[in-house]
Amino acid sequence: MQTSGIEQAQYYTEFGGLNALKTQARTDRRAALEEVARQFEGMFLSQMLKSMRSANEVLSEGNYLNSQESGFYQDMFDSQLSLSMTRGKGLGLSEALVSQLSRQIPGMDEKGNALAGARRTLADYDRSIPALSPRLPEKVDEVKALAESEMTDQSEAERADQADPAATTKHSVSDAQAAMPERFESPEHFVRTLLPLARDAAEESGIDPRLMVAQAALETGWGKHMIRGNDGSHSFNLFGIKADTRWQGDSVNIATSEFREGVKMQERADFRSYPDYRESFRDYVAFLQDNPRYRDVWEVADQPGVFAERLQQAGYATDPAYGRKIRSIMEGEPFEAALNRFQTLSRVSEE
Repeated sequence: MQTSGIEQAQYYTEFGGLNALKTQARTDRRAALEEVARQFEGMFLSQMLKSMRSANEVLSEGNYLNSQESGFYQDMFDSQLSLSMTRGKGLGLSEALVSQLSRQIPGMDEKGNALAGARRTLADYDRSIPALSPRLPEKVDEVKALAESEMTDQSEAERADQADPAATTKHSVSDAQAAMPERFESPEHFVRTLLPLARDAAEESGIDPRLMVAQAALETGWGKHMIRGNDGSHSFNLFGIKADTRWQGDSVNIATSEFREGVKMQERADFRSYPDYRESFRDYVAFLQDNPRYRDVWEVADQPGVFAERLQQAGYATDPAYGRKIRSIMEGEPFEAALNRFQTLSRVSEE
Protein backbone atom coordinates (compact mmCIF):
# COMPACT_ATOMS: atom_id res chain seq x y z
CA MET A 1 0.00 0.00 0.00
CA GLN A 2 2.85 2.35 0.75
CA THR A 3 4.56 1.85 -2.61
CA SER A 4 1.35 2.31 -4.57
CA GLY A 5 0.62 5.47 -2.62
CA ILE A 6 3.96 6.93 -3.59
CA GLU A 7 3.49 5.95 -7.22
CA GLN A 8 0.26 7.94 -7.24
CA ALA A 9 2.30 11.04 -6.47
CA GLN A 10 3.42 11.07 -10.13
CA TYR A 11 0.08 12.77 -10.87
CA TYR A 12 -0.03 16.35 -9.75
CA THR A 13 -3.69 16.04 -8.74
CA GLU A 14 -3.01 13.13 -6.37
CA PHE A 15 -2.18 14.36 -2.86
CA GLY A 16 -2.60 10.99 -1.15
CA GLY A 17 1.03 10.20 -1.93
CA LEU A 18 2.11 12.65 0.77
CA ASN A 19 0.87 10.33 3.52
CA ALA A 20 2.77 7.46 1.95
CA LEU A 21 5.91 9.61 1.91
CA LYS A 22 5.53 10.33 5.63
CA THR A 23 5.27 6.61 6.33
CA GLN A 24 8.25 5.78 4.14
CA ALA A 25 10.37 8.46 5.83
CA ARG A 26 10.22 6.42 9.06
CA THR A 27 11.80 3.35 7.45
CA ASP A 28 13.66 4.50 4.31
CA ARG A 29 14.68 8.14 4.62
CA ARG A 30 16.86 8.01 1.53
CA ALA A 31 14.01 6.94 -0.79
CA ALA A 32 11.61 9.44 0.77
CA LEU A 33 14.14 12.25 0.35
CA GLU A 34 14.66 11.35 -3.32
CA GLU A 35 10.90 11.42 -3.97
CA VAL A 36 10.46 14.79 -2.24
CA ALA A 37 13.42 16.24 -4.16
CA ARG A 38 11.93 14.95 -7.43
CA GLN A 39 8.59 16.60 -6.68
CA PHE A 40 10.34 19.85 -5.80
CA GLU A 41 12.13 19.73 -9.13
CA GLY A 42 8.73 19.24 -10.78
CA MET A 43 7.40 22.36 -9.05
CA PHE A 44 10.45 24.27 -10.26
CA LEU A 45 9.86 23.13 -13.85
CA SER A 46 6.19 24.07 -13.55
CA GLN A 47 7.12 27.63 -12.62
CA MET A 48 9.54 27.77 -15.54
CA LEU A 49 6.83 26.67 -17.96
CA LYS A 50 4.40 29.18 -16.49
CA SER A 51 6.90 32.00 -17.01
CA MET A 52 7.51 30.89 -20.58
CA ARG A 53 3.76 30.83 -21.29
CA SER A 54 3.37 34.28 -19.82
CA ALA A 55 6.08 35.64 -22.12
CA ASN A 56 4.10 34.42 -25.15
CA GLU A 57 0.70 35.76 -24.05
CA VAL A 58 1.14 38.94 -26.07
CA LEU A 59 1.36 36.83 -29.26
CA SER A 60 -1.95 35.11 -28.55
CA GLU A 61 -4.05 38.26 -28.19
CA GLY A 62 -7.04 38.18 -30.52
CA ASN A 63 -6.74 34.45 -31.12
CA TYR A 64 -10.22 32.95 -30.95
CA LEU A 65 -8.69 29.77 -29.43
CA ASN A 66 -7.34 31.80 -26.53
CA SER A 67 -9.85 31.64 -23.67
CA GLN A 68 -10.03 31.20 -19.92
CA GLU A 69 -10.97 27.55 -20.36
CA SER A 70 -8.03 26.80 -22.69
CA GLY A 71 -5.68 28.52 -20.27
CA PHE A 72 -7.00 26.34 -17.43
CA TYR A 73 -6.33 23.11 -19.33
CA GLN A 74 -2.99 24.42 -20.48
CA ASP A 75 -1.95 24.93 -16.83
CA MET A 76 -3.05 21.37 -16.03
CA PHE A 77 -0.99 20.07 -18.94
CA ASP A 78 2.09 22.03 -17.86
CA SER A 79 1.82 20.78 -14.26
CA GLN A 80 1.60 17.17 -15.35
CA LEU A 81 4.36 17.68 -17.94
CA SER A 82 6.72 19.03 -15.28
CA LEU A 83 6.21 15.91 -13.12
CA SER A 84 6.66 13.57 -16.08
CA MET A 85 9.90 15.30 -17.11
CA THR A 86 11.42 14.58 -13.69
CA ARG A 87 10.84 10.82 -13.98
CA GLY A 88 14.10 10.47 -15.89
CA LYS A 89 17.31 12.34 -15.10
CA GLY A 90 15.46 15.65 -15.26
CA LEU A 91 17.53 18.79 -14.75
CA GLY A 92 19.75 17.28 -12.07
CA LEU A 93 18.24 19.57 -9.42
CA SER A 94 16.78 16.67 -7.42
CA GLU A 95 20.16 14.94 -7.25
CA ALA A 96 21.78 18.12 -5.93
CA LEU A 97 19.04 18.49 -3.30
CA VAL A 98 19.46 14.90 -2.14
CA SER A 99 23.23 15.32 -1.86
CA GLN A 100 22.87 18.53 0.15
CA LEU A 101 19.93 17.65 2.41
CA SER A 102 21.05 14.13 3.29
CA ARG A 103 23.85 15.67 5.38
CA GLN A 104 21.30 17.45 7.56
CA ILE A 105 18.98 14.50 8.29
CA PRO A 106 19.64 12.78 11.63
CA GLY A 107 20.59 9.15 11.21
CA MET A 108 22.04 9.55 7.68
CA ASP A 109 25.63 10.00 6.53
CA GLU A 110 26.82 12.39 3.83
CA LYS A 111 25.91 9.87 1.12
CA GLY A 112 22.36 9.50 2.42
CA ASN A 113 22.84 6.02 3.85
CA ALA A 114 21.49 5.09 7.29
CA LEU A 115 24.02 5.23 10.13
CA ALA A 116 24.65 2.05 12.07
CA GLY A 117 23.51 3.53 15.40
CA ALA A 118 20.45 5.33 14.06
CA ARG A 119 17.12 4.59 15.71
CA ARG A 120 13.94 4.89 13.70
CA THR A 121 11.21 3.52 15.94
CA LEU A 122 10.71 2.66 19.62
CA ALA A 123 11.43 -0.95 18.77
CA ASP A 124 15.06 -0.02 18.02
CA TYR A 125 15.71 0.97 21.65
CA ASP A 126 16.95 -1.54 24.18
CA ARG A 127 14.15 -2.24 26.66
CA SER A 128 15.77 -5.08 28.54
CA ILE A 129 16.06 -4.91 32.33
CA PRO A 130 19.58 -5.45 33.71
CA ALA A 131 20.06 -8.43 35.99
CA LEU A 132 20.23 -7.81 39.72
CA SER A 133 23.72 -7.91 41.16
CA PRO A 134 24.44 -10.79 43.59
CA ARG A 135 26.07 -8.19 45.83
CA LEU A 136 22.77 -6.36 46.32
CA PRO A 137 22.21 -7.55 49.93
CA GLU A 138 25.71 -6.42 50.82
CA LYS A 139 25.06 -3.00 49.32
CA VAL A 140 21.75 -2.72 51.17
CA ASP A 141 23.55 -3.28 54.49
CA GLU A 142 26.10 -0.65 53.50
CA VAL A 143 23.36 1.87 52.76
CA LYS A 144 21.67 1.19 56.09
CA ALA A 145 24.94 1.73 57.93
CA LEU A 146 25.54 5.01 56.11
CA ALA A 147 21.96 6.10 56.76
CA GLU A 148 22.31 5.54 60.48
CA SER A 149 25.60 7.45 60.49
CA GLU A 150 24.15 10.38 58.56
CA MET A 151 21.08 10.53 60.82
CA THR A 152 23.30 10.62 63.91
CA ASP A 153 25.42 13.44 62.46
CA GLN A 154 22.29 15.35 61.44
CA SER A 155 20.78 15.04 64.93
CA GLU A 156 23.97 16.35 66.52
CA ALA A 157 24.04 19.29 64.10
CA GLU A 158 20.39 20.14 64.86
CA ARG A 159 21.06 20.11 68.61
CA ALA A 160 24.04 22.40 68.09
CA ASP A 161 21.96 24.82 66.01
CA GLN A 162 19.26 24.93 68.67
CA ALA A 163 21.87 25.79 71.28
CA ASP A 164 23.31 28.55 69.05
CA PRO A 165 20.66 30.06 66.66
CA ALA A 166 23.28 32.20 64.94
CA ALA A 167 25.06 29.05 63.85
CA THR A 168 22.18 28.11 61.52
CA THR A 169 22.72 31.16 59.33
CA LYS A 170 26.46 30.65 59.47
CA HIS A 171 26.17 27.03 58.37
CA SER A 172 23.81 27.82 55.47
CA VAL A 173 26.13 30.50 54.11
CA SER A 174 29.21 28.28 54.41
CA ASP A 175 27.37 25.34 52.77
CA ALA A 176 26.34 27.51 49.81
CA GLN A 177 29.91 28.67 49.37
CA ALA A 178 31.24 25.12 49.62
CA ALA A 179 28.79 23.99 46.92
CA MET A 180 30.69 25.97 44.29
CA PRO A 181 34.41 25.78 45.18
CA GLU A 182 37.09 27.21 42.96
CA ARG A 183 39.35 24.22 43.66
CA PHE A 184 38.46 20.63 44.39
CA GLU A 185 40.09 18.54 47.08
CA SER A 186 39.59 15.13 45.46
CA PRO A 187 37.77 13.30 42.64
CA GLU A 188 34.96 12.57 45.10
CA HIS A 189 34.62 16.28 45.89
CA PHE A 190 34.62 17.01 42.15
CA VAL A 191 31.86 14.48 41.40
CA ARG A 192 29.79 15.42 44.46
CA THR A 193 29.79 19.08 43.43
CA LEU A 194 29.27 18.82 39.68
CA LEU A 195 27.12 15.71 39.16
CA PRO A 196 23.88 17.45 40.28
CA LEU A 197 24.54 20.22 37.75
CA ALA A 198 25.27 17.62 35.07
CA ARG A 199 21.98 15.87 35.84
CA ASP A 200 20.08 19.14 35.42
CA ALA A 201 21.73 19.63 32.02
CA ALA A 202 20.99 16.00 31.09
CA GLU A 203 17.25 16.46 31.65
CA GLU A 204 17.13 18.98 28.80
CA SER A 205 19.78 17.52 26.49
CA GLY A 206 19.69 13.75 27.02
CA ILE A 207 23.50 13.59 27.37
CA ASP A 208 24.64 11.13 30.03
CA PRO A 209 25.65 13.19 33.11
CA ARG A 210 28.53 10.80 33.81
CA LEU A 211 30.09 11.68 30.47
CA MET A 212 29.85 15.41 31.13
CA VAL A 213 31.51 15.08 34.54
CA ALA A 214 34.22 12.77 33.13
CA GLN A 215 34.92 15.20 30.27
CA ALA A 216 35.11 18.08 32.74
CA ALA A 217 37.54 16.03 34.84
CA LEU A 218 39.75 15.49 31.77
CA GLU A 219 39.66 19.16 30.75
CA THR A 220 40.43 20.48 34.24
CA GLY A 221 42.49 17.69 35.82
CA TRP A 222 39.72 16.93 38.34
CA GLY A 223 39.34 20.66 38.93
CA LYS A 224 42.96 21.26 39.90
CA HIS A 225 43.88 23.06 36.67
CA MET A 226 40.96 25.39 36.05
CA ILE A 227 41.27 28.06 33.36
CA ARG A 228 42.13 31.41 34.92
CA GLY A 229 42.88 34.83 33.51
CA ASN A 230 46.17 36.68 33.88
CA ASP A 231 44.71 38.48 36.90
CA GLY A 232 43.79 35.18 38.54
CA SER A 233 40.07 35.52 37.75
CA HIS A 234 38.17 32.21 37.63
CA SER A 235 36.53 31.32 34.29
CA PHE A 236 34.45 28.36 35.59
CA ASN A 237 35.09 26.85 32.13
CA LEU A 238 34.78 23.09 32.66
CA PHE A 239 34.89 21.95 29.03
CA GLY A 240 37.68 24.00 27.47
CA ILE A 241 35.37 25.80 25.05
CA LYS A 242 37.19 28.56 23.19
CA ALA A 243 35.80 32.07 22.67
CA ASP A 244 35.38 32.37 18.90
CA THR A 245 33.70 35.20 16.99
CA ARG A 246 30.24 33.88 17.91
CA TRP A 247 30.88 34.29 21.64
CA GLN A 248 29.57 37.58 23.08
CA GLY A 249 30.45 36.98 26.74
CA ASP A 250 33.61 37.37 28.82
CA SER A 251 36.80 35.49 27.96
CA VAL A 252 40.31 34.81 29.26
CA ASN A 253 43.50 34.37 27.25
CA ILE A 254 45.87 31.56 28.31
CA ALA A 255 48.56 29.25 26.96
CA THR A 256 47.20 25.88 25.85
CA SER A 257 48.44 22.64 24.28
CA GLU A 258 47.18 21.70 20.82
CA PHE A 259 48.03 18.82 18.48
CA ARG A 260 48.93 19.97 14.96
CA GLU A 261 49.41 17.09 12.51
CA GLY A 262 50.06 14.79 15.46
CA VAL A 263 52.62 17.10 17.09
CA LYS A 264 51.87 18.67 20.48
CA MET A 265 52.42 22.45 20.40
CA GLN A 266 51.97 25.34 22.82
CA GLU A 267 49.66 28.15 21.70
CA ARG A 268 47.73 31.04 23.21
CA ALA A 269 43.96 31.17 22.82
CA ASP A 270 40.86 32.88 24.22
CA PHE A 271 38.51 30.73 26.28
CA ARG A 272 34.95 31.46 27.37
CA SER A 273 34.35 32.68 30.90
CA TYR A 274 31.18 32.04 32.95
CA PRO A 275 29.75 33.35 36.23
CA ASP A 276 29.50 29.80 37.67
CA TYR A 277 29.71 26.09 36.85
CA ARG A 278 26.00 25.83 36.04
CA GLU A 279 26.38 28.27 33.15
CA SER A 280 29.35 26.23 31.91
CA PHE A 281 27.14 23.12 31.64
CA ARG A 282 24.39 25.09 29.89
CA ASP A 283 26.77 26.58 27.35
CA TYR A 284 28.35 23.16 26.72
CA VAL A 285 24.95 21.75 25.70
CA ALA A 286 24.12 24.83 23.61
CA PHE A 287 27.56 24.69 21.94
CA LEU A 288 26.99 21.11 20.76
CA GLN A 289 23.40 21.81 19.69
CA ASP A 290 24.24 24.90 17.64
CA ASN A 291 27.26 23.46 15.83
CA PRO A 292 26.37 21.32 12.75
CA ARG A 293 29.57 19.30 13.04
CA TYR A 294 28.18 17.56 16.14
CA ARG A 295 24.96 16.38 14.43
CA ASP A 296 26.06 12.73 14.43
CA VAL A 297 27.17 12.96 18.07
CA TRP A 298 23.58 13.52 19.22
CA GLU A 299 22.58 10.17 17.69
CA VAL A 300 24.36 8.41 20.57
CA ALA A 301 23.62 10.79 23.45
CA ASP A 302 22.55 7.83 25.61
CA GLN A 303 25.78 5.89 24.89
CA PRO A 304 28.53 7.77 26.76
CA GLY A 305 31.42 5.67 25.45
CA VAL A 306 30.42 6.08 21.79
CA PHE A 307 29.50 9.73 22.44
CA ALA A 308 33.05 10.43 23.64
CA GLU A 309 34.57 8.82 20.53
CA ARG A 310 32.31 10.78 18.18
CA LEU A 311 33.18 14.01 19.96
CA GLN A 312 36.78 13.31 19.06
CA GLN A 313 35.91 12.37 15.47
CA ALA A 314 33.87 15.58 15.06
CA GLY A 315 36.91 17.66 16.04
CA TYR A 316 35.98 18.76 19.56
CA ALA A 317 39.63 18.45 20.57
CA THR A 318 42.89 18.07 18.65
CA ASP A 319 44.18 15.35 20.99
CA PRO A 320 43.87 12.07 18.99
CA ALA A 321 43.26 10.14 22.22
CA TYR A 322 40.61 12.51 23.56
CA GLY A 323 37.68 10.08 23.36
CA ARG A 324 39.68 7.20 24.84
CA LYS A 325 40.78 9.37 27.76
CA ILE A 326 37.17 10.30 28.61
CA ARG A 327 36.18 6.63 28.57
CA SER A 328 39.17 5.75 30.76
CA ILE A 329 38.04 8.28 33.36
CA MET A 330 34.46 6.98 33.35
CA GLU A 331 35.67 3.39 33.72
CA GLY A 332 38.42 4.20 36.22
CA GLU A 333 38.30 3.32 39.90
CA PRO A 334 38.45 6.92 41.25
CA PHE A 335 35.44 7.96 39.18
CA GLU A 336 33.43 4.82 39.99
CA ALA A 337 34.20 5.13 43.70
CA ALA A 338 33.22 8.80 43.78
CA LEU A 339 30.05 8.10 41.80
CA ASN A 340 29.00 5.22 44.06
CA ARG A 341 29.64 7.31 47.16
CA PHE A 342 27.56 10.17 45.78
CA GLN A 343 24.67 7.90 44.78
CA THR A 344 24.65 6.24 48.19
CA LEU A 345 24.54 9.56 50.01
CA SER A 346 21.81 10.79 47.64
CA ARG A 347 19.60 7.80 48.46
CA VAL A 348 20.20 8.28 52.16
CA SER A 349 19.24 11.96 52.02
CA GLU A 350 16.05 11.15 50.09
CA GLU A 351 14.99 8.65 52.72
